[in-house]
Amino acid sequence: MSQLKRILALDDEPHMRRLLEISLRQAGYEPVVAENGRAALSILRENNVDLVVSDLHMPVMDGLKLLEAMRKENIDTPVIIVTAQGEIATAVQAMKLGASDYILRPFDLETLEIAISRALSITRLKIENQFLRDEAEQVGKSLIGESQAIRLVHQAISQVAAEKATVLVAGETGTGKELVARAIHQQSPRKTALFVAVNCAAIPTEMLESELFGHERGAFTGAVKERVGKFELADGGTLFLDEVTEMPIALQAKLLRALQEGVIERLGSNRPLSVNIRVVAATNRDPMQAVKEGKLREDLYYRLNVFRIDLPPLRDRLSDIDMLASNFLKKRNISIDDNAMRMLQNYRWPGNVRELENVLERAAIVCGGQVISTQHLPTDMLAGNNFSSELKPLQDATIQSTETLLLPEAVQALEIQLITAALQQTHGNKSRASKLLGVSERSLWYKLSRYHMADIKNQ
Repeated sequence: MSQLKRILALDDEPHMRRLLEISLRQAGYEPVVAENGRAALSILRENNVDLVVSDLHMPVMDGLKLLEAMRKENIDTPVIIVTAQGEIATAVQAMKLGASDYILRPFDLETLEIAISRALSITRLKIENQFLRDEAEQVGKSLIGESQAIRLVHQAISQVAAEKATVLVAGETGTGKELVARAIHQQSPRKTALFVAVNCAAIPTEMLESELFGHERGAFTGAVKERVGKFELADGGTLFLDEVTEMPIALQAKLLRALQEGVIERLGSNRPLSVNIRVVAATNRDPMQAVKEGKLREDLYYRLNVFRIDLPPLRDRLSDIDMLASNFLKKRNISIDDNAMRMLQNYRWPGNVRELENVLERAAIVCGGQVISTQHLPTDMLAGNNFSSELKPLQDATIQSTETLLLPEAVQALEIQLITAALQQTHGNKSRASKLLGVSERSLWYKLSRYHMADIKNQ
């Protein structure tokens, strides 16, 4: 079964502490008791506690002082204050200091259970709200396009979303693997629960196991408090394991058991915890090649590869660039001219959709709210071997007679145009101009000298 909620009960009277301990255990919680606020604060610093039930009047440190100390140390564990009749004003003061609720003495077990359930529900809502805010940042970010390649991806998402099957998403960096995982989650029966993402390549090896499965206090050096892992956090929802082939082989065995049995164990614990999650894994490697190279366990590969979705690189769906660019720029109320769009459509995009977004974001800044033109795009996009064989001549005023120019002359003419525009925008500041152009300042000085432009300023 899932981890019991741990509740810290405070009272200076021993018989009351014992009564609270028995009541909480009977209600299905894991009780911890303390005789005053100072002892409770020590427990809170070193242990994960889901809720505090505190008497208002205690020696050494009372309930109000405990709330003040918790706020000062950024301990956000919810607190229920127990107070007597006639002390409502003090209870209100406790609420202002951060208490979640209060109950009046004498109280019965049912009253206590209702207050605890309400406080824990609020805590869960806070966690979900944080994840919803993260989800909100993804609004507008979806798999955009009408090419046959992207339609097949949408079809695959629709087929698997309602199922329980584990999904493996393969694709180059920047193709939108997390967007696929989120789409699967949003179209699944689990959409009201949490979507939890873990980048296995971004977390140090020695920390990844704790990040995934959590740990108990003292499990390793520096583990001064318990930690809830991403598996527990995603219980009932979807866990997205990005770059799963970067996970250490030894840890992959523990992941395999979690997937097969739906059971995990925190580091330093031998208590099994059942979890109900849907796993979507992703990799930018060829999964079978990763198996051959010993980077991915073969048994784990077959466990993950129940339903596979292959994401096409952007160079294989260049027809979607117009729609992708328009969607991105529409939110910024900026347009792009035909020549610049043609450059986007002829570029090979080694960084895929992520690179396209970065290029457009930079261009939106550089253009200053005007229409994006070729001069606002990075100069390295002009490199001949980055373009497809369908390269069309640029119909720019500076090089109107492109049909009479050889490629080196055309490139030189366009470079002069872009450098001139950058220097005009920066009023002759070479350092700022080089940043706009996406080249080093030394490279800019070289081109200025080569093209006899060293004295150009704001013209």
